Formats: sequence, C-alpha cells, structure tokens
Amino acid sequence: MPGILRQLSGLGGCTNPIRLDGHRTEYDVDTVTGEIGRVLHHLDSADLPAGQLLVRCNNRRTTRCPACAEVYRRDTFHLITAGLRGGKGLPEQVAAHPRVFATFTAPSFGPVHNRPSGGRNCRCGIRHEEGDAVLGTPLDPESYDYEAAVLWNAHAGALWRRFSTYLRREVAKRAGLSQRQFREHARVSFAKVAEYQKRGAVHFHAVIRLDGPEGGDTPPPIWATAELLTDAIRAAASRVRVDGPVVDGRAHTFSFGRQLDVRTIRSADFTGGQELTERAVAAYIAKYATKGAETATGALDRPLKFAAELAQLDISDHARRLIRTAWTLGARKDLEHLRLRAWAHMLGFRGHFSTKSRCYSTTLGALRDARAAWRRAQVAAANGPEPDTTYVLAHWVFAGTGLSHAEAWLAASLEPAPGTEGEPTHA
Repeated sequence: MPGILRQLSGLGGCTNPIRLDGHRTEYDVDTVTGEIGRVLHHLDSADLPAGQLLVRCNNRRTTRCPACAEVYRRDTFHLITAGLRGGKGLPEQVAAHPRVFATFTAPSFGPVHNRPSGGRNCRCGIRHEEGDAVLGTPLDPESYDYEAAVLWNAHAGALWRRFSTYLRREVAKRAGLSQRQFREHARVSFAKVAEYQKRGAVHFHAVIRLDGPEGGDTPPPIWATAELLTDAIRAAASRVRVDGPVVDGRAHTFSFGRQLDVRTIRSADFTGGQELTERAVAAYIAKYATKGAETATGALDRPLKFAAELAQLDISDHARRLIRTAWTLGARKDLEHLRLRAWAHMLGFRGHFSTKSRCYSTTLGALRDARAAWRRAQVAAANGPEPDTTYVLAHWVFAGTGLSHAEAWLAASLEPAPGTEGEPTHA
C-alpha cells in the first residue's frame, strides 16, 4: 500500500496517466577509457506497485485532466508574465517597452442571442441571464451561415499569420522605414491564445510588444510608442484577408470581425474597473489556454470516429450543426487538406491554442525542463551526487491509459501536488 500511494502521488493529481511497460538501466561510465562500469540504477515496470510505469498525460484541457491543465495554465501564466515584466532570461527593462493587449474576433455569420451592454434586451426581445443556454445560438438557425463559420475556424490560424506580416509592414510604414530597414531597428513580438466564443467561432487574445532589433534584450527605438503600435494593429487587422476555398460555386474570403479591442497595458480600464496590469493580462490569457471547443459545445473534447456519435452527445443543436457541417465538408476531396473530419470536434479549428513569436519570452519546453531539473536536483540532494557521466539504456512500450478503479479510489484520497512534473518516484 505505501508503495502504490507513493507512485500515485508522483502523478501530481493526473487522472488519466499514460501506462508504459519496459525497463531503464543507468550505468556509470569511465570518463578516461569510455568503458561502461557498474549499474547505478535499474527500473523495471513489472517491479513497480502498479505493475507499470505511470506518466502524467500532460493534457492541457481542464475537461480531460484538471491537474495537468493546471500545470499548463501556470506555465502559460509565467510565460506571458516574463514577456511583460522580465525574468526567465529577459531583462526587467522589457517592462518599459510599448505593449498592448488586443482581442481579434470573427465576423458575423448571422444574428445570435446575446447580452448587449447597457442592460438592453437581445434582438429576440428578452434580457438573457448570464449562463443562459441560448446565448450564442442563432436567432434563425436556417439562415445561419454554418459553412462559413466552420471554414472561418479552419482558416483562422492562416489569417493570424498573415496579420503578423501585415502588422510589421504597418509599423515600418509609420516609422518611415522599408521592411529591410525595419528589421535593423525594431521587432514585433507577441504571445496569443485562441478562445471559442459561445457561438462557436474562434477569436484571439494577444499581447503584442515592440522591441529593439534583437528582441526583448534590446530597447526599442525612440519612435516606438504604444499609440503607434495600436494604430498599426488596427490598420493591419482591417486590411488582412485570406482567400478560402470555392464550395459549390461560392467563393470564401476570410477577415477579422469589426469588433477589435486594443488596450495599452498600463493603469487603464480592463474589465469591471480593474487595471490592465501585467498580472491581469497574464491571468486572462492563461485561463483560456486550458479551454477548447468544449466552451461552446459542452463536453465534446476529443475527435469523433463516426458521425453517428453525434446522436449520443449532450450538446446544443447549434454545436451539433457546426460539427455535422465540418464532418460533411471534410468528405470533399477539394477540402481534404483542411482535415475537417479530424478536427470536427474543434469545429474546424486545427491551430495551436497558445503560440508566441520567438523573442517574446521563454518557452513552455524550457519551463518544463527547468522543473524537471529541479526535481532531479531534489532527488540528488536526498540520495547523494550522481557521477559526471552515465550511460542510459531504456525501452518502453505503450500499455494503455488511465487508472484502475482501485488506483483511482486511492488517488482520490491523495492531496494533489500542483505544479509537479516528470516521472513518478519509484522508491
């Protein structure tokens, strides 16, 4: 019992771990001759209390694994914060660079039930309460453009990539520079996250920053201001277009919606009278990094195998029609490059939810590596220093996922260890 409890506690609360069969052997190596010496550590999955090695699933979705999603959310928070305040390899001076928080929405595909500001009623004549299931659903489902809605999601990532190119051009134009000259004077850095609106359309929240030519390590030029950046963002967002497919004679072209919100990150209004501080922005973006289409569809957070599965899902009729539209479009040969059936559960969106430019700040991988190194240092402090050179021979094969009923019952009795990472301890 103590052994299985230790193995489960090493998962840090993960409810759907990956199970592996195999072994790992660590040998000492002579640094002079290169010969392999004594065995330092040997691990065999059959000797573990659970009979297999249990590894965290590291799923970012809260609906799939709350514990692993919490680690992902905290990592995203620190990644965004580092790009706003400095740290994790960036100097504190980056906090003085011009930066804004921008929200890019999707265009309209038809009127939907909403909660207008100012206490006004919805177009249907009713003042909907917060959390009303009808919010985001079409006023007239028969006239709602489901085809364009799904294809918008499928092209949203490409639209953002083109916008980032347009933005650099607009900033350079306002600085009186050519594209080549701009790269020698400044750089645009960003971090963004995708969020689903209740109507099922993706929109983007982004922190956008102006740096010197080497990124956050160098100060921006004197002409770089938050006002210039804001003006350039609005111009680029209004002009960017992506040509979509022609479906049954209908040509699709995609652009951002008219609702564009750009706010300077400083002591200004954010939401509910709060200040638009670095912490508020980082927390806001990190919150959406762990959500997916389930925000709009309910509990659908994994791919469909058959269209017949839709009949068994507890989702709204609006979400069902979006998924069915994606599934139907995915059968077309001319749209197979969009892989709409594989991403029907995401309503067509197949991009990364959390992305950043190279020089914005640290990476999620670097944060995971630092956490794993810290855990190894803790083990070394308890067990004594390791040799300078080791040789590792390992072989693992996938054996399944999840916990048995008994393991799940035991795991539920453990206090989760938020922020833990890596393989469980085996002592």
